[in-house]
Amino acid sequence: MPAQSRPDRTQTAAISAADATIKPSLTLRRRIKARPEDIYAAWTDPQKIVRWWGPAGAEPLHAQTDACIGGRFRVTFRTPDGEEHDVSGIYREVVPNEKLVFTWEWRTMPERQSLVTIALKNMGDETQLTLIHEQFFDEPARDRHEYGWTGALDKLEALCSSDHREE
Repeated sequence: MPAQSRPDRTQTAAISAADATIKPSLTLRRRIKARPEDIYAAWTDPQKIVRWWGPAGAEPLHAQTDACIGGRFRVTFRTPDGEEHDVSGIYREVVPNEKLVFTWEWRTMPERQSLVTIALKNMGDETQLTLIHEQFFDEPARDRHEYGWTGALDKLEALCSSDHREE
């Protein structure tokens, strides 16, 4: 076998190490019939968060937010099976009515911290919301969060659209 066709063990090890550090991520987009400021408020006002947070069928119980860089948020909700979940994080970037970036940490699994970005773009009578959740522990965790975020965004869209119609 010619020398050039043999795999370079150093290169193979480096590629494997790089692949090991790539973590799954998730991107969801929605166009919502509401203003960016209404959607932003739904993400940052505890009284609004408890009206929509959590996957389909979940009941938000409590929310706290301090939407500034370095501020914390915490939300507790109950799923239909009666299980309570508690998630919290720290805001890393806050651009009112445009962008939120925050860490994501479940009380029961603090070692699995991930990162969420919410971007809002004014599209006239609608707002495009882009949710990026990255640095998942593994693909099953990403898939569970996709289910949860999809249900939560359905509820957020219904809340913001109905609030928008009432104005």
